[in-house]
Amino acid sequence: MMGISRLKARQSHFLNKWHARMATRTRAQVRGFVSSPEPRTIGSFARGRQLISGNYLFAGSLIHAPEQTLWEVTAPDNAYAAELHGFAWLDDLAAVGDPAARAKAQAWLWDWIDRYGKGRGPGWTPDLTGRRLIRWINHAIFLLRGCESDQSRAFYRSLEQQTHFLARRWRGAAAGLPRFEALTGLIYAGLALEGQESLADPAVKALARECETQIDAEGGLPTRNPEELLAVFTLLTWAAAALSDAGRGTPRAHLAGIERIAPTLRSLRHADGGLARFHGGGRGLEGWLDHALAASHVKRAQPDGLAMGFARLSGGRTSVVVDAAAPPRGEASFNAHASTLAFELTSGRRPLIVNCGSGASFGLAWRRAGRATPSHSALCLGGFSSARLSGPDRYSGHEALIDGPGYVPVEMSHAPDGVRFQGGHDGYVPSHGLTHARTLELTHDGRGLAGEDMLLAMEDVEKRRFDAALDASSLKGLRFDIRFHLHPDVDATIDLGGAAVSMALRSGEIWVFRHDGIQELRLEPGVYLETTRLKPRAAEQIVLSGVAYSYATRVRWSLSKAQETAIGVRDLSMDEPYLEED
Repeated sequence: MMGISRLKARQSHFLNKWHARMATRTRAQVRGFVSSPEPRTIGSFARGRQLISGNYLFAGSLIHAPEQTLWEVTAPDNAYAAELHGFAWLDDLAAVGDPAARAKAQAWLWDWIDRYGKGRGPGWTPDLTGRRLIRWINHAIFLLRGCESDQSRAFYRSLEQQTHFLARRWRGAAAGLPRFEALTGLIYAGLALEGQESLADPAVKALARECETQIDAEGGLPTRNPEELLAVFTLLTWAAAALSDAGRGTPRAHLAGIERIAPTLRSLRHADGGLARFHGGGRGLEGWLDHALAASHVKRAQPDGLAMGFARLSGGRTSVVVDAAAPPRGEASFNAHASTLAFELTSGRRPLIVNCGSGASFGLAWRRAGRATPSHSALCLGGFSSARLSGPDRYSGHEALIDGPGYVPVEMSHAPDGVRFQGGHDGYVPSHGLTHARTLELTHDGRGLAGEDMLLAMEDVEKRRFDAALDASSLKGLRFDIRFHLHPDVDATIDLGGAAVSMALRSGEIWVFRHDGIQELRLEPGVYLETTRLKPRAAEQIVLSGVAYSYATRVRWSLSKAQETAIGVRDLSMDEPYLEED
């Protein structure tokens, strides 16, 4: 029997095709914009130059085809095709802005209209259409300069047809980021195009309702994905700016959503300006977060406590972000990771302790590996993750996160010389009878982080479960590993005869990892997963291994700057985020 999800997907696909064909039969009425569009999107000059030279890097796959247009290459997968048809690459060509970039953008846009403008192809979905409309309108002046009148008419006709498609199909977008994209695109087009103002009104009201239902009181999303939250925040600020430019007011619920999200994003911002990498999200494009926060004009910071389930500790030039809540559930968990109590640490402009990140762009095996607890800077018991993946959906392939921690108590307090985080989770209670508790203390000057990890069997039923697991191991104990994944730019070496690890950052800072001497300390190979790379980057990880024999096991460790490291370091080393190979 066909699954419900497959039926819904087939129905959505049919309705998208039907309404796309109907929309392209709309009689053309739009001949221009109400006012000159103002571009708000940010592109990458480096990626723009790569596109011009024929290097098409999308969704982790590179196709070198300098003699072919974007639409002549064969997309290796659906994610690649989605990035093509979303037209976010227009931002990169506009960032270059020279005649060669404009010529490429114009040729590829009108080629898309010729090939897919009649409602064909994979780009006619509500979210991709919304994303595409925003880019076409943002860069209209860049695209239309020097074009012929028939090209201009084709451009406006396609804009109008896509707008009417969105007006009919935005409800078909999945809740969350896809629907925010669809509604923002409809608002953009309705306000910008002559005679389409009436289409914007329902979208404005619908976007306000989405803010009420999707953005919680903490300014978070059900997916708990920081990069997705930034994308939603950016769309909301763009929509509010478009309404303001048109002389319209923005609904109170819409503005309240922006005001709730901004402090949360500040809490998820590392010292280097990037986002914490949790639950499938990356650090974000360089400067994206700071630009979005500045454009929102919201100055308020997050009060002490959790932000979307994350705790932030900061001191001096050091930031620490901890996953301090239960993982997402249901449909919101399709990209979620088993990362409860994992943390990241950044010193100045340099990440030190990281999580591996999302492997979605490198195939199914890497995607699954990236979601497991060993891919995070956390404690892993017996090789098990603190949450597990369900079987893949027969049609969509989605794998939900199940059997994760349900109880995650957290307390933030002041330490004598800094700030303290204390948390625990019960993810290993059903299998081993053990609760994992973690304490982190960051000094005021940011030069030291003291950590303590404990495995505890507290209740009688938990002690019996632990005894059973101990018996199953032939009384050899329950092995655990505490992993500290290092950024690829960190140069680590075993020091002090195996009692410590010295870590050199590109800024010149030296950090030292020490422990209480009871457990086994190793330096092992690791990986760092980035969507801007063609393959996983080689890295290293510190692994502290031990065995739990009793109802209470404690491990103490510390990360601190070496005494000779200066308080202020002039970090002038430049990053190259779009290198093809390491």
